[in-house]
Amino acid sequence: MSEPMPTSIWQTKPWWCQPWSIVLTGVAIPTVSWLWLHRLWITLPITGAIALWWLLFLVLVPAQYAAAARESMADGAVEL
Repeated sequence: MSEPMPTSIWQTKPWWCQPWSIVLTGVAIPTVSWLWLHRLWITLPITGAIALWWLLFLVLVPAQYAAAARESMADGAVEL
């Protein structure tokens, strides 16, 4: 029988791909952009792209993974 699927996607990721590192990088990049360039027309699109990245990788993908893990656990409980 196969090993059960981890319930959190973050259990499968290395230390540098954890939520804290994604958020830290996502805050640092626009901050550095603003401090270095002082150009709102450059910093705002960067910030928007990072916000979409966060939505995808901090909200949608973990939710989908958790649903798949729950489904896998439910299927495993039925099979003997």
